[in-house]
Amino acid sequence: MSGSSGEQAPAYRSILSISDEAARVQALNEHLSTRSYVQGYSLSQADVDVFRQLSAPPADTRLFHVARWFRHMEAILGGACGRGEPCGRQASKGRRGQPQWSPPAGSPPCKLRLYNSLTRNKDVFIPQNGKKVTWYCCGPTVYDASHMGHARSYISFDILRRVLRDYFGFDVFYCMNITDIDDKIIKRARQNYLFEQYRGKQPQAAQLLEDVHAALKPFSVKLNETTDPDRKQMLERTQRAVELAAEPLEKAVRGGLPAEEAARCAEVLLEEAKDLLSDWLDSTLGSEVTDNSIFSKLPKFWEEEFHRDMETLNVLPPDVLTRVSEYVPEIVNFVQKIVDNGYGYVSNGSVYFDTVKFASSERHSYGKLVPEAVGDQKALQEGEGDLSVSADRLSEKRSPNDFALWKASKPGEPSWPCPWGKGRPGWHIECSAMASALLGASMDIHGGGFDLRFPHHDNELAQSEAYFDNDCWVRYFLHTGHLTIAGCKMSKSLKNFITIKDALQKHSARQLRLAFLMHSWKDTLDYSSNTMESALQYEKFMNEFFLNVKDILRAPVDITGRFEKWEDEESELNKSFYDKKTAVHKALCDNVDTRTVLEEMRALVGQCNLYMAARKAARRRPNRALLESIARYLTHMLKVFGAIEEESSLGFPVRGPGSSLNLESTVMPYLQVLSEFREGVRKIAREQKVPEVLQLSDALRDDILPELGVRLEDHEGLPTVVKLGDRETWLKEGQEKRRVEEEKRKKKEGAARKKQEQEAAKLAKMKISPSEMFLSETDKYSKFDENGLPTHDSEGKELSKGQAKKLKKLLEAQERLHKEYLQMVQNGSFK
Repeated sequence: MSGSSGEQAPAYRSILSISDEAARVQALNEHLSTRSYVQGYSLSQADVDVFRQLSAPPADTRLFHVARWFRHMEAILGGACGRGEPCGRQASKGRRGQPQWSPPAGSPPCKLRLYNSLTRNKDVFIPQNGKKVTWYCCGPTVYDASHMGHARSYISFDILRRVLRDYFGFDVFYCMNITDIDDKIIKRARQNYLFEQYRGKQPQAAQLLEDVHAALKPFSVKLNETTDPDRKQMLERTQRAVELAAEPLEKAVRGGLPAEEAARCAEVLLEEAKDLLSDWLDSTLGSEVTDNSIFSKLPKFWEEEFHRDMETLNVLPPDVLTRVSEYVPEIVNFVQKIVDNGYGYVSNGSVYFDTVKFASSERHSYGKLVPEAVGDQKALQEGEGDLSVSADRLSEKRSPNDFALWKASKPGEPSWPCPWGKGRPGWHIECSAMASALLGASMDIHGGGFDLRFPHHDNELAQSEAYFDNDCWVRYFLHTGHLTIAGCKMSKSLKNFITIKDALQKHSARQLRLAFLMHSWKDTLDYSSNTMESALQYEKFMNEFFLNVKDILRAPVDITGRFEKWEDEESELNKSFYDKKTAVHKALCDNVDTRTVLEEMRALVGQCNLYMAARKAARRRPNRALLESIARYLTHMLKVFGAIEEESSLGFPVRGPGSSLNLESTVMPYLQVLSEFREGVRKIAREQKVPEVLQLSDALRDDILPELGVRLEDHEGLPTVVKLGDRETWLKEGQEKRRVEEEKRKKKEGAARKKQEQEAAKLAKMKISPSEMFLSETDKYSKFDENGLPTHDSEGKELSKGQAKKLKKLLEAQERLHKEYLQMVQNGSFK
């Protein structure tokens, strides 16, 4: 206490004399800062008088002395008093009021940001309707096998979709289309149909040769007109292959060979000239193909193949799948409304979008995604399709930048009735009509490959916003990056065209997904041996950790033994665990940065491995509960990414061949018994010194069990670790281990041999008498002194003093060596 209650009266009187309340409270705060008013505080009437002037503690945190004094007085007197009301002591009751509580400041939450092609920035993701996310993804044009470019896009979007749904908790409604009406499909379907018809007629050898030569003429023209060097090289290879295949048949016809031989040569030529003949047949007979069913057979087949590939890649199916052929009435209505709104016009049975009028409208903007590409005629014509860029078609447009909403069908093309005559949908209108039918006037996310930005997606935006007369048909546009093959663009002309089925022959779906996860979804991904090796090593690294944790968890322990006292090592690992989870969350908020996430997960596993190794070295058990928590978290994250396909509580599941049976839970108890039995047998064999049993035990570990997908790891003084995994992986690891051991053996043998040779050479040198060491070098020296030291070179010229001095040093060194040799002989070291 800084002073008695009597001493405080003058100060309080001075404070009470201040008329302004704010100034009075400020003065009181300064006065109280010099006093102890809690412990040992003597209450005075002056305190009561001042307290009666206050109805509540001040809100200003800087006046904390007054606030604290007020709560103390309130506790003693039993509550605040109204002005002029008497206050009585309540201290005898021993009651105190609760101090004021304030919530922690906390930290601002991390917000999810996505790279939005509409702004070319990472924008905070805000769905239009709470947690519901409406998402439309451009699907494939199904006329050929799905390739790694498709995998790049659909695996990447599958990862994004899973993260939004399973990590951030959004309710994602995911729609995707199948383009089954398109210029490429029409042309390929006609070609296939006409070629099969031609083959079915079994043309005579002479007729086949005549047709092949006829097909080669326009092909040669196309070859000469081609400027792209890679495509030109591909066409030249095709031409040469056809010419080489035609030569045997020509000889067979001229030489009158048996019919069977001629038929065999004809079949070879038919296969080699298939593309060439198909193109020629289509150019001459394509307009005669009128049956619409011919154009549906091809896309139906390839759509089924696409779905099988996606299922194998563990890509989630869409919530809704749309096909262009099933939405033709909706497309017709969509086009009609664009015309009614003044942004479309009819020309010669086709309907085109008026880009000039749309762009001049105050409400609209054309080329939102890639404004710098507007006017790129090459890109625009590619978007229109091979069958739609003839001179007559181009002349129907008001502006070269206008694009087809509806195409009048020519002979040999499928058609549907509409107000403008029979025709078929344009490419860009398909997605607009189908997506709008399901998602309305504005969707949260639209996705597709990077190469679709212009003209396809820019045209989608324009025609949809012309239909709805808005400017927000898509809120966030996401585009996946390109895929290259060993640094080159994937193309058949470069002979690096890789289908999904081809890729799955070399690597598993999980390994492909891990490769994609190790790269940003919006950047170019290079599919190469280095990329896949990184993915394989990552999978192996994570799998080893999971197997080690599973082995620890299998060790028998009572219920209370599962919970052990934490020491500094556990606290440090747990802190790192939570730090890594925070880093993972930040990375996912940052445009779903899976590359950083995988690195953080790798670092966490590395820290766990160091912790387990330290415990193993100290012959102490690691904390199973902590390791299990970490392993389950990592398993959960890999599930979120779709890298763990099945239901697995911890790590990568092990399934039986062609079965959904969980092999691990079924066979591991038996393997554990086998391991313990083997360990007991080895112990007895060592004690009784029975090497044959130890060799059999090693053979079981190294040769027999790996064939069954089982690996045993023996550790001195510790129980054997049992790991169940992929048979091929274990066998490869065994082969690699044997290869490394063999290299070590050869290296050791080589080093021993080299050492032996060096010792032999040294011994041979030691045996030479100093007086004889130079005598054999007659090509260098012609005269020697009495000690065998050279005096003249081979031409009889006397050696210089420097040369003589150098040779003398060599002679003296040899004298020492030879003396050492003689001493060894005398001691009996050599016989």
